[in-house]
Amino acid sequence: MQKRLIVSSQLLEMMLERLAQQLIENHHDFSNSVILGLQPRGVFVAERLQRTLQRIIGKPIRTGRLDITFHRDDFRRRESPLTANATQIDFIIENQQVILVDDVLYTGRSVRAALDAMIAYGRPQKVELLVLIDRRYSRDLPIEATYVGQSVNSLSSQRVLVEWRTAESTEDNIWLITKTEEK
Repeated sequence: MQKRLIVSSQLLEMMLERLAQQLIENHHDFSNSVILGLQPRGVFVAERLQRTLQRIIGKPIRTGRLDITFHRDDFRRRESPLTANATQIDFIIENQQVILVDDVLYTGRSVRAALDAMIAYGRPQKVELLVLIDRRYSRDLPIEATYVGQSVNSLSSQRVLVEWRTAESTEDNIWLITKTEEK
């Protein structure tokens, strides 16, 4: 397995700051806008964005967590059952501008599932998509992100790993992982 660093911790900070500024440019004070992080990995991005936006704007930003498990088109096709995560949305999204947030946009199927899951909480005025990494040329569905941290050309045999600062890891990094053949 080969790991190639595609976004360093310092670059990721700048990327999140830039994405926050782009959101402010379009959503101003967020009075009619909400952020929904897709469970599980999009939640980390959404929470980091929320903190950055609150620091810049100086007011709370409504942010929730959206579980898409039972809306996935591969839900019943897997050998092992998927474990659902909690949806935590303590506000109505009716007539709100919703920003769906995920770490990596690959085939677009997670976003399609998120659109289905989100409707249970109201009919938004507008829906946008923000991703840290857009894996170009890999879409199964006609879905495109409104806000992109970085676009990456990758093969279907590769994967993108977003590592967040934890007790085990001292830095945030984004890696492109290539499986190597065993000799």
